[in-house]
Amino acid sequence: MKRKSQLGISLILLLILGGMIAAIVSAGQSPEPLTGNWVVRTQNNDGTLRTTYLNLKQDGARITGTIRVTQFFYHISESTGGPDGFTITGSMMDGKSERKVQYEGKLVGDELHVSTRRRPQDNPTQMVAVRAPAGEGALPARNPLPALHKVPDNGLARTPPMGWNSWNKFASRVDDPTVRSIADAMASNGMKEAGYLYINIDDTWEAGRDARGNIQTNKKFPDMKALADYVHSKGLKLGIYSSPGPNTCAGYEGTYGHEEQDARTYAAWGIDYLKYDWCGARTLYTDEEMPAVYQIMGDALLKTKRPIVYSLCQYGRLDVWKWGADVGGNLWRTTGDIRDAWDSMTRIGFSQNDLAPWAKPGHWNDPDMLEIGNGAMTNDEYKTHMSLWAILAAPLLAGNDLRSMSPEILAILTNHEVIAVNQDKLGKQGQRVWQSGDQEIWTRTLSGGALAVAVFNRANAPATISIKLADLKLDGKWKARDLWSHQTVPWSDTEYSTSVPAHGVVMLNLSR
Repeated sequence: MKRKSQLGISLILLLILGGMIAAIVSAGQSPEPLTGNWVVRTQNNDGTLRTTYLNLKQDGARITGTIRVTQFFYHISESTGGPDGFTITGSMMDGKSERKVQYEGKLVGDELHVSTRRRPQDNPTQMVAVRAPAGEGALPARNPLPALHKVPDNGLARTPPMGWNSWNKFASRVDDPTVRSIADAMASNGMKEAGYLYINIDDTWEAGRDARGNIQTNKKFPDMKALADYVHSKGLKLGIYSSPGPNTCAGYEGTYGHEEQDARTYAAWGIDYLKYDWCGARTLYTDEEMPAVYQIMGDALLKTKRPIVYSLCQYGRLDVWKWGADVGGNLWRTTGDIRDAWDSMTRIGFSQNDLAPWAKPGHWNDPDMLEIGNGAMTNDEYKTHMSLWAILAAPLLAGNDLRSMSPEILAILTNHEVIAVNQDKLGKQGQRVWQSGDQEIWTRTLSGGALAVAVFNRANAPATISIKLADLKLDGKWKARDLWSHQTVPWSDTEYSTSVPAHGVVMLNLSR
């Protein structure tokens, strides 16, 4: 009996030992070939690196994990295939809509050869990924948000800001020499005298951070302080761009976790304007948290004691016009990005009617930058663009190459009478008062009892449009001046008829 008992114990010990050996062998086995943190590093012309991280876990025929590229962070929701050829689809929620990205690839030796298309009709972008240390490229920890409070008014932008922004024409090609030459042009071609003031650098100026966490400029901008000094020497002001997220829209360094530090840096450089783009923040925060996120920078800019115009760029989400002023914003984007196209400009511009109550001195609705002079619209269409933005009390930020524009484009941008409507000190945004098909009439109440009237013809053929004083809620005697022909025009006590070009405008100033 004793021998049987000893034999049973021996068998149990052998089974336990066998299990331990199996576990050790199993633990020593190589993981599935695709499992790991893969990175694509692409050298930008400015000396920075563009990185894409594919953090993959292969479990047989199933691939899970995450994809991080520029400002986007996706979770892999679908996959097919394996090391010899696979497809992965990443998904993320962007506000209330879902955004997806798809990569195809295969393992070639120690490299992952992958490709992706920005749009289905595009040619694929080919990339080679190599293994990166675990944790590299992971999102930072989510910082807690402050309780909401009203940020004091900074006293700036009592009329809509006027200036220039680099993105529409130059995008990532903007650099120090370009900015200097644009400042030279603005200071000498009549734009400065017309009221244009800000020279704003958009995305792609950023590098990483030094050992103390200070934001650095890349080699396109070797000395931001010297550049600001140069722009100031022209009687102009310099603007800059960033994001409250870890990355900007183009994937460069954002302010996340360094808001006060970066605001102090901007002030030390002599920056006068900050465009603050939501982009990378959506990887960590929801739209409902936007006010608290933007408040952080609003407070930080005030602490610098330098007058810096604060421009919120988050595309009109969460009805920003209702809270933008409370977080310190001087202007806030109300729409998605504009394009140099009639359909884009009109869709954006004519959709602003209901936002008028929230515009006032120091705080403006921003339907995005001007496309005037970038070449894809006619001069009549650009006059419509300029007139509509003036009626809307919108910021006038030129987006073309100021160094080489035609006299006709310069005349549109520097029309002093139209600019006077835009810059009217009463600060009331105009609204639509009449519409019939493709014809619309908008008015804007001006200081001194005057009224700006814009008669728009959105049709593809010229049209004669009649303005009835009753539609404008006017009575009595008025005189009218055409702001594009710069002439006084006959005005009756009851009705005024005018011929308006296709896609064109007639803009009037009415005074008693």
